[in-house]
Amino acid sequence: MRGELVADQIYYHFTGPKLRDGRPIPPIGEWLIHEGPAVMGQSGLHASVHPFDALAYAPGPMLHKVELKDIVQTRIDKVLARQRRIIATIDATQILWRFARAEALSVIHLWDAPQVVRQYLETGKEELRDAARAAAWDAAWDAARDAARDAARAAAWAAAWDAAWAAAWAAARAAAWGAAWAAARAAARDAAWDAAWAAARAAARDAARDAARDAAWAAARDAARAAAWDAARKRFATMVNDAFMEAK
Repeated sequence: MRGELVADQIYYHFTGPKLRDGRPIPPIGEWLIHEGPAVMGQSGLHASVHPFDALAYAPGPMLHKVELKDIVQTRIDKVLARQRRIIATIDATQILWRFARAEALSVIHLWDAPQVVRQYLETGKEELRDAARAAAWDAAWDAARDAARDAARAAAWAAAWDAAWAAAWAAARAAAWGAAWAAARAAARDAAWDAAWAAARAAARDAARDAARDAAWAAARDAARAAAWDAARKRFATMVNDAFMEAK
C-alpha cells in the first residue's frame, strides 16, 4: 500500500559505486524517495525479492538488502517503489567470482576441459586465471575446427553415397528395361497395392516414433534446464545469505 512498509519483506538491489542516476549511495537506514512518475524499468526505485533476480540488473558488485515503501508495481523478478531504504550492504565481487566458477564446474563434465581450467575453477587462484582463459579459448577453437572438419567429411561421404546410389539405380533401370520389363510389370502390378500399404504403415510408424522421441527429448531438455536454473538460484542465494551473515 501507498506509504506503508511491507512487514518483514526484504529485497535485494545491486549498484556500482553510485546509483544509476549518478547520486551517491544513501547511508544505511536512510529512506531514498523518488519524486515524479514511476515507470517499471525506466524511473522510480527498483529491487528484487530474490538476489538471483537482482543479479540480472546488476550495474556493479555492491549488493544491498533493502526495504521498500509505496510500491507501485510488482513483477516476477522485480519490484518498483517510490521509497527504498538500505539495511545492509556487502561488496559481492568475490561472491560473483565464486558463483561463476561453481556454475562452470557444474557443466565441466560436458567437455574435455584442460587441467589448468579445472584447477582454476576449483581453487580460484588468481595466478591461474589467465592461463585458464587461454586454455579454454584454445580448446574452444580446436573443437570448432574439429566440428567443421567432421561436417565436411560427412558431407563428402553423403555426396559419394548419393552418387553411387544414383549410378546403381540408373544401371538397374536400364537392365530392367532391356531384360525384364514384361515380368516386372506384372509383378509390380500385383505387388503395388501391398507395397503401398506397407509403405504407408511404415511411414506412419516412423512418424509416430520420431514425434514421440522429439517430444521426450524436448521434455527432458526443458526439465533439465529448469532444474539447473533452480539449482543456480539456490546456490547463489546461499552464497549471498552466508556473506551477509559474515558481514554482521
